[in-house]
Amino acid sequence: MEDITLSSLLDVIGELFSDEISIAVSNTKEYIYYRPSKRVDLKIAVGDPVKEGTIAYKALNSKQKVSEFINRDVFGIPYHGMAVPFLHNGELEGCVTAIYPALTDGKSVVTLKTQDGWIPIPFSKVVYIEAKDKKTHVYTDEISGTHKYSLQEFEYLLPKDSFIRCHRSFIVNVNHIKTIYPDTHSTFLLSMDNGERVPVSQSYSSYFRKLLGF
Repeated sequence: MEDITLSSLLDVIGELFSDEISIAVSNTKEYIYYRPSKRVDLKIAVGDPVKEGTIAYKALNSKQKVSEFINRDVFGIPYHGMAVPFLHNGELEGCVTAIYPALTDGKSVVTLKTQDGWIPIPFSKVVYIEAKDKKTHVYTDEISGTHKYSLQEFEYLLPKDSFIRCHRSFIVNVNHIKTIYPDTHSTFLLSMDNGERVPVSQSYSSYFRKLLGF
């Protein structure tokens, strides 16, 4: 175990996500590790400075996790990502960034697989999304279907001003919430306008309350 280096450990972790996710590690000023994926490559090189406008830069400056879409102005291609700063003895040491491929600019539909075929649904009509039985189910007022993306991928791809992760198994469109009911142990139950109810788990309840302002 003593012979394991940071680089070799990150290479192994990168193998788990190599088709979808690129991984970048920086200190407070420059990148010290980068592993591109098959789907997205920002062409980062070890020694490159952390550019202003990237999620790594934002995470380092805020000292908080940052998750958002970055347009093509920074690296030449758009991407979604999550950056998490890390500290040692209370001092900021650097940042780890996971980089996801972005949907085509302007795409604003979720294409559902149903028994009859595939149906494109505008983001605004999606009521909630649920991970169940090893599949991702998308629900609207009128129909439901499955999609190949995971909840984690949807979390990056859907508009942040409308969609909120409220449970390990659910993402909801806040524009379709009718009523929020208190439930046990600091949790909530959402009454959606399609007649369904969606739970807000304890681990997401504070985040959910903060975003909705109650």
